[in-house]
Amino acid sequence: MGWQKPGWLITVTLLGLAVSVQSITRGDFFPFGVTAGDQLLEQGNDQTHQLTLDKPVLFYDGKFKKIYLNTNGFVATAKPSSEATYLGKMPAGFGMIAALHGDLDTSDGVGKVYFRQDASVSTLQQAADHINRAFPEDDEVEPIHVLVVTWADVASYQPHSRGDSLDSVDKERNTFQLVIASLERASFAILLYPRKGLQFVSTPVRGNSEILQAGFSKGLVSSFLFSRQGPYYRTTTNHETSVRALAEETNSGQRGVWVYEMGTSPYFTDVAPGEVTDLPTEGSLYPDQQEVEYPPYHPAPDPQEEGPVGGQIPIHTVQFQPQQPHYQPQDPQVVIVDDGGDINVDVFSYNSETCANNRKKCSTFADCKDYASGYCCHCRPGFYGNGVQCVAEGKPQRMNGKVTGRVFVGNNPSPMEFSSNDLHSYVVANEGRAYVAISTVPAKLGPSLQPLSALGGVIGWAFALQQPGFKNGFSIIGGEFTRQAEVTFSPGNEKLTIRQEFKGIDEHDHLVVSTTLEGRVPEVPQGASVQIEPYSEIYQYSSNMITSSSTRDYVVSQSGVTSETKTYQWRQSITFQSCAHDETSSTSLPSQMLRVEQIFVMYDVPNQLIRYAMTNKIGDVNGGGLPVENPCFTGRHGCDTNAVCRPGQGNLFTCECSAGFIGDGRTCHDVDECRETPQICGLHAICNNHPGTFRCECLDGYQFASDGRTCSEVNRPVDHCSDESHNCDIPQRARCSYTGGSAFICSCLPGFVGDGRNCQDVDECQPGRCHQDADCHNTQGSFTCHCRPGFYGDGFYCTSERTKTQCETHRDRLLGSTEFGPRGPRPVPGQYVPTCDPHGAYEATQCHGSTGHCWCVNRNGQEIPGTRTGPGSRPMCIDQEVIPPPVGPTTRPDVSPLPPGTHLLFAQSGRIEFVPLEGYDMKKSESKAVLHLPEKIIIGVAYDCVEKMVYWTDITTPSISKASLQGGEPIQVIRSDLESPEGIAIDHLSRTLFWTDSMKDRIEVASLDGTQRRVLVDTELVNPRAILADPTRGNLYWADWNRDAPKIETSYMDGTNRRVLVKDGLGLPNGLTFDTQSSLLCWTDAGTHKMECINPGQSDRRKVMEGLQYPFGMTSYGKNIYYTDWKRDGVIAVDRNTGRETDEFQPQKRTRLYGITTAYAQCPSGQNYCTVNNGGCTHLCLATPVGRSCMCPKNTVGVSCVEREGRY
Repeated sequence: MGWQKPGWLITVTLLGLAVSVQSITRGDFFPFGVTAGDQLLEQGNDQTHQLTLDKPVLFYDGKFKKIYLNTNGFVATAKPSSEATYLGKMPAGFGMIAALHGDLDTSDGVGKVYFRQDASVSTLQQAADHINRAFPEDDEVEPIHVLVVTWADVASYQPHSRGDSLDSVDKERNTFQLVIASLERASFAILLYPRKGLQFVSTPVRGNSEILQAGFSKGLVSSFLFSRQGPYYRTTTNHETSVRALAEETNSGQRGVWVYEMGTSPYFTDVAPGEVTDLPTEGSLYPDQQEVEYPPYHPAPDPQEEGPVGGQIPIHTVQFQPQQPHYQPQDPQVVIVDDGGDINVDVFSYNSETCANNRKKCSTFADCKDYASGYCCHCRPGFYGNGVQCVAEGKPQRMNGKVTGRVFVGNNPSPMEFSSNDLHSYVVANEGRAYVAISTVPAKLGPSLQPLSALGGVIGWAFALQQPGFKNGFSIIGGEFTRQAEVTFSPGNEKLTIRQEFKGIDEHDHLVVSTTLEGRVPEVPQGASVQIEPYSEIYQYSSNMITSSSTRDYVVSQSGVTSETKTYQWRQSITFQSCAHDETSSTSLPSQMLRVEQIFVMYDVPNQLIRYAMTNKIGDVNGGGLPVENPCFTGRHGCDTNAVCRPGQGNLFTCECSAGFIGDGRTCHDVDECRETPQICGLHAICNNHPGTFRCECLDGYQFASDGRTCSEVNRPVDHCSDESHNCDIPQRARCSYTGGSAFICSCLPGFVGDGRNCQDVDECQPGRCHQDADCHNTQGSFTCHCRPGFYGDGFYCTSERTKTQCETHRDRLLGSTEFGPRGPRPVPGQYVPTCDPHGAYEATQCHGSTGHCWCVNRNGQEIPGTRTGPGSRPMCIDQEVIPPPVGPTTRPDVSPLPPGTHLLFAQSGRIEFVPLEGYDMKKSESKAVLHLPEKIIIGVAYDCVEKMVYWTDITTPSISKASLQGGEPIQVIRSDLESPEGIAIDHLSRTLFWTDSMKDRIEVASLDGTQRRVLVDTELVNPRAILADPTRGNLYWADWNRDAPKIETSYMDGTNRRVLVKDGLGLPNGLTFDTQSSLLCWTDAGTHKMECINPGQSDRRKVMEGLQYPFGMTSYGKNIYYTDWKRDGVIAVDRNTGRETDEFQPQKRTRLYGITTAYAQCPSGQNYCTVNNGGCTHLCLATPVGRSCMCPKNTVGVSCVEREGRY
């Protein structure tokens, strides 16, 4: 199982990036250097290194598995030519990604070019944050591969340089970074230029000073006779100011960071720059700190420079001197908070019995130990907590909960209500970084909650980064405790009470909390930003209570208004239950100091979210103790987010994947315990994998026994109607209705009388039912009326004269105005006269008597475009005639239940019939009509194996309908905006249906209930008919029998990646079928009279059979193909392997047969990316071979729908 993060987390992680005002420093770079796992480019001038990529990079419309890194500030997609051919020239004649291109040099041993490929979660997330911030209106992306290239302290090439150390000191140097982040179908370039990191803007080239260049060039492209310069994009111009602006401006919302989409597949238009060029109001996030300065380079004893990762020794001395907060006492004293008598401070009441009877009260990851007075639980190595609840070291932690209460804002007399608002938090445990978000916070309240970062700060304390010899909150008290805090604001004396109940870890490994807010907060104007200074807070510990108190400052800033500093006092107590039997277990100090830094707060107006982020460290109240320079204690180690950092001597450390994960520590992957140990959960249970762990769940009908592990059977109600274990009359006469529990009711259908268990037909043919010139015929459950010979009508009204139909009127009008010959009226030579059938309707095929051309018409006699043929050939037209049924209450259109087993379902005008399969043989004697729909013409049929439903298209209404094959009435699914729906297909995994409309010339998709509908293909279609879906592979196939250019096409199920599979040697491709076992797509052709197959992935087309007469629909089952034939009025079976006809079935009613499908006894095995939880989509989930696309139905105005393309 891959690691997945909740959608809110992606947004919360933007907190630390969205508010940056000053230019970035090297500390904001992606980790680089030797300890980050980087390689070094050979030192010198114009050095090139070929790098084979783990994942290809998309650049313009190309895909590259190899790239070339060069000293001169660029990455190339082809081996660069001599620098004399491209220095000072932009665009270049080869594919170039120019981070800052010029004549650069690293031969003095100071400048270096680092590079590496990276797929760690932390690096991928850092890249995703930059990209998503730069393109806020687009769907969020999740890169799968990153290439990091860093040019550190590179100098301008000086051909006559002395090369001594003094010369090295005096050189100006540039530092910049290029990060290429790739997805399956797109690649992005992220460029970082630190403040004062660009000390020169030009280099000497052939005696001239050439400005450094940044941008993208596709290089030369070939045309028919010559090569020409391809497209390019320039970030800089030929002016120095454009180079200096790289560190001062942005297109990503963070000064000095530039983001570009530089390649997409399968379609590419142009390089797309980031869309956020505006910056927040100028001002430091840390007004009490001096700016980080990088002085001119001076060689250090160890010249190995490294970036912001663990174990690194910067080559520059960084002056970073935070001022001492004025509220921090020089000699900190512990403040005891008296919260009254409403707090339960009882020690946790462990049963005084032994572990033998209480082991299950401990965590799965803990051991139970007996003591003199009772037992206690202790987390095993690799886990931490209080023993009752344990979590893996280094593993990220999540918290979910609800917020309730009332908060007054400013002087407003009306409170703002919290009604179960969602609270989510995420902690990168091995960095001590916590993110918190509260949803649905109205704009009148949201800005005023910004100062209260401590609302979620308790989870920061619980999982704070531990300094040597100190423990965070969860290590001491676990995840079940109560926190009560009081906030008093100055100078208005507003008070707010916060009460939080932490209820432990749920079945999803999330910490659960309920929060109640009551009181008043000072108003923060809308649009104002709040900055909270780093602060320290002392925690005093006892056996069952923890207290703390502090004073905090925050700065409120508004655009154009002077910033204002405000203060509030914070008092809190945390009560919990501990194990009193182990007197030696209290290893934490009586008091500890929590240091909170890098605090970001923001109210997200469009999404009504309040967001907090902060870094937390727990240590000595005096700031002393062991040195904390080791990266494990600073959080700057580069370990995977699912890894624990193990400190070594000095700055040395190792990364170790958390329990439940595997890898080298810098990249960790989840261990699927369910797959590796299939029987881990025992009998009658299923195993569900989770990140870092797994959980067992009992199957339906079973529940956990008293031991909490064994699944035992439970008595459950039985639906006798579904199980067909009822005693109602047969489905043709009675209905069984399930009423809950194991109860049901039997009732006779209309037209029958009885108690539901025995139903008798009612003879409806009473005097006066039909017209006096009509006869009444009683049927089972109904009756019909027929006009007697010589009379015309519907049986309720009969007359001796028949009204002419539209076709007859049209025909007689033309004949009436023509000449009369010896054999009656004759049309004028060259004139077309329509042909009517015996019932007066237009015949489906019309021909011109003089020219010999034929074409198809609809029921109104209008020609169907694309069907006209030349002399001597007739098109395959669908009969539009509907034989009027006997009038009266006709046979109910109920479905006759389908017996068990696998069947063939086929359409025959106004009904759907089935023929059972025994092996591959058709049991013709047991065939039966399952659905009667008089006055309908059913063309396409499809079967949903999950709900046992048959779906069909009807061209008379027109509409798409469904009915349960267990019995019941037809239900219209779609009945608007259709003209001639013909082919239909079902994706039983994604719960969607697809169909073709040969009049509207388009392919559409909808949910199975028809509520979510969208057009997928509406171009370059003339007569689309047959369509089928391959759900497990995510592909769609269809045939277009356009006389001028017949073809068979395919696409992903979201309509993308459309291509023609077959276009040569086709006539009238009608039927399609796909066999999942052999991966063969087969079709029948009424024009070439052939049956052929092809493997879509290999294009190995082969002929199965010749001499077919007039095939229409087809389906497959095992080795057999079954197709319907218009001339033979039957279903024919063909062995696909031998190419021989093996059987034929002709229904009792000899009329045209249309669509055919296989009704499987059980659904075929397989799954796709939409199978579980609708693929995470809000509406339509459409599978593709590599993932899924979330798509919105048409007319989604006012509907919250999110479209995105997903990769897994």
